[in-house]
Amino acid sequence: MSLLLLLWPLWLTRRPEADSPLWARRSLILLITVLTFRYLTWRCTDSLNLESPASTLLSLLLLMAESWLLLTGLLPLWLAWRRFPDRRQQGIETTKAFQSSAWKPRVDILIPTWGEPLDVLERTLTGCLNQTYPHTSVFLLDDSNRSDVKALARRLGCHYRHRPERANAKAGNLNDGLRLGGGDLIAVFDADFVPQQRFLDCCVGLLEDPGIGLVQTPQCFMNADPVMRNLGMEQWLLPDEESFYRWIEPVRDGWGAVVCAGTSFIVKREALQQVGGFVEQALSEDFVTGIALRERGWRLIYLQQKLSAGLAAESMLDFVRQRQRWAAGTLQSLHLEHGPLRARNLSIGQRLAYLEGVIHWINNIPRLVLMLMPLSYGLLRITPIQISVGAILTLLVPLWGTMLLSIGWMNRGSRAALLGELTSWVLTVPLTLTVIASSLGRRLGFQVTPKHQTRPRAGWSWALAGPLLVLSALNATNLIQLLISLPRLGPGAMDQGAIGLVWACLNLLGTLIALRACWDPAIDEASPWFAVDLDGWISDAGGHRHPCRITAISENGAELSFRGAAPPLVASSRLQWDRRVPALLFSVKAIGGSAHAVDWEPMDTMQRRALMQWLYGRDQCWLDRSAPQEWKALLALLKRLLQGRPNLGPLHRSLIPIASQGSTSGQH
Repeated sequence: MSLLLLLWPLWLTRRPEADSPLWARRSLILLITVLTFRYLTWRCTDSLNLESPASTLLSLLLLMAESWLLLTGLLPLWLAWRRFPDRRQQGIETTKAFQSSAWKPRVDILIPTWGEPLDVLERTLTGCLNQTYPHTSVFLLDDSNRSDVKALARRLGCHYRHRPERANAKAGNLNDGLRLGGGDLIAVFDADFVPQQRFLDCCVGLLEDPGIGLVQTPQCFMNADPVMRNLGMEQWLLPDEESFYRWIEPVRDGWGAVVCAGTSFIVKREALQQVGGFVEQALSEDFVTGIALRERGWRLIYLQQKLSAGLAAESMLDFVRQRQRWAAGTLQSLHLEHGPLRARNLSIGQRLAYLEGVIHWINNIPRLVLMLMPLSYGLLRITPIQISVGAILTLLVPLWGTMLLSIGWMNRGSRAALLGELTSWVLTVPLTLTVIASSLGRRLGFQVTPKHQTRPRAGWSWALAGPLLVLSALNATNLIQLLISLPRLGPGAMDQGAIGLVWACLNLLGTLIALRACWDPAIDEASPWFAVDLDGWISDAGGHRHPCRITAISENGAELSFRGAAPPLVASSRLQWDRRVPALLFSVKAIGGSAHAVDWEPMDTMQRRALMQWLYGRDQCWLDRSAPQEWKALLALLKRLLQGRPNLGPLHRSLIPIASQGSTSGQH
C-alpha cells in the first residue's frame, strides 16, 4: 500500500514545477516530511542492532548520520514553502521603464585580479568596455603589479590600479578600488567573468527602487567543470552550481536572504559605505558583506538571468581546493559580527536561509559516515542496521522513491537526483577535513583558483585519488568477504547479508567513479570550446561560396562538417556564419571523415573583438539546460566508464553548448 504513494509525485511531475500551482510543491514537501518522520520513527524503535557494544556504537552512529542528513535536508524544502519570485519579467518591465527615466547613475566597474593570464583579462575587459549602458568607468585592480597587465589596460582604455600593500585579499583590493571612482553604483566581476553587453541595461533599472541595495545575477560557466569533463559527461551533467542559482537563490530571494556571490553583481555605493565597504575580516567577503547590507535594512534581490559567464576550475585538485575555500569561508562567518549567527535585524526565516549554506558544508561529516559504514558488514562482521525486505518496501522505497522523483522537478531541472551526487563522492573526504580544521580554528588563506591553463600530460590528482584508492581497496575487500560469507549465513541473517552486499556494491561503484573523475586529461589549448549548430559558408579566392555546418567554435578555431564532399580548403579560404562577424581566414588542423578542425589565422583588432562579442556578449547566449532523464544519463555514464573517452584535442573537444542564435544588440 505504501508504494502507491509514489503515484502522487509521478502525477505531479508531469508538469514543470515553474508552471505548477503552489499547492503542488507544498503537497510534495508535506509528503516527504511525513515519510521522513515515519522512517526515522522506525529507525529509532525497530532497526538498531544492540547485540554488543561495537554493534550498538555503529548502529547509533549510522542512525545519527542518517537523521542529521534527512532532517537538515528538510530545511531547504520548508524554505521553499513560501512563494518566491522569478524576477525575469520584472527585469524586462523595469528595463523598459528605465529607458525613459531621468535617473541615469554612473557605474564604476571593478575587476580585481591577481595573476590571471592576459587572454582572460582581455576577454573580461572587452566585455566590460562593450556595455551598451553609456555611463561607466572600468577599473582593473591588479594585486600582482604586472607591467604587461598595466599595458593591456592602457591599450584597451580602462583605468589601472596597483596598491602597494596587498592586505586583506580580494576584499581589500575592492575597497581600495572603491576610492578611485565616484560612481553611484558599483559593478563587480571576477577577472575571468565576461558580462554580456546588456548586463548593466538589465540590472541598473532595478536599483532605482530606493530600498534595493544590491542585484545579484547567476554565475554561469563557459567550460565544463573537471567532474563533467573527466567523465566525458558534458552532455549529461550540469555544473553543481546550477541548482544553487536556479533553485536555492530564488528560494532565498523569497525570504529576503539573497547571497552575494562575489561576482556578476551591482550594488549601490551608498549601501556599501554604510557597512564600511566589503568586510575584510571574512574569507568569504561576498557572503558576509551581503548579510551586513541586509542588517542595515537594504534589500538584496536576485535576477535569475544569465548575463555573464566565467571559467570553472580546470583541474580536479583546483576544483576541490576552491570548494574547500568556500567551505572554510562560510564556516568562519559563524564567528563574525555580520555572520549568520551574530547578525542583527534578521528574521528567523532569513537566519535559517543563511545557516542552510553552513549546514551544506557540515553535512560532509555524516556523508563520510555513510561512505564508511558498509565496510562493517564484511570487514567487522557487524550489521549496523536491522532491516528486512518488507521494511525496505514499505518505508525506504516510498521515501527515497518520492525524493528521487521530486528532486529534479523541485529544482526546476537544474539537478539530477542520483548523478547530482557524483561530485560529493570526490568532495566528501577533503571537505570533511576542512570542516574539522575550521572547527578547530585553523584559518585557510585566500587563494586564487588557477584559470586558462594547458596541461601537456594527463595524470592523477593524487591528493584526491589516494584516499579514494584506499576506500576502493577497502570496499573491494569488504565485498569479497561478504561474497565468501553469504552462503554460510542462516535464514535469519541472509536478508541482512544480501542488503550489506548491495550496499557494498553501490559503495564500490561510487568510489570507482569518483576515482575515475580524478584523472585529468591532457589539454592542448586553454580557451573554452562551445557546441553549436550553425549554417556557415566558406569563400574561396575565386569568390565561390560553399555551405558547411559549424559544430564547435572557440576563440582559436572551429570544427566543420559537410553534407557531401568537402570543397578545396586553401590558405585563402574564409569562414563566415553571421554578418556581425567578418569572414575569418583559417587553416585546416585535422580531418576525420567529413569533419574538419580548423584554426583561425591571425586576426585584426576588429575581427577579434567581433568574434569575442559573438562568443560571449550576445543576449541569451548562455543556456538554461535541464538535467536529462536519469536512466539515460546513468547508461551514458556506464558507457563512458567502460569505453573511456578519446584524448582531448581536435575533433574531440570538451564542449559546452551555447545558443546558436542570439542578438548582439537587440532588446532585453
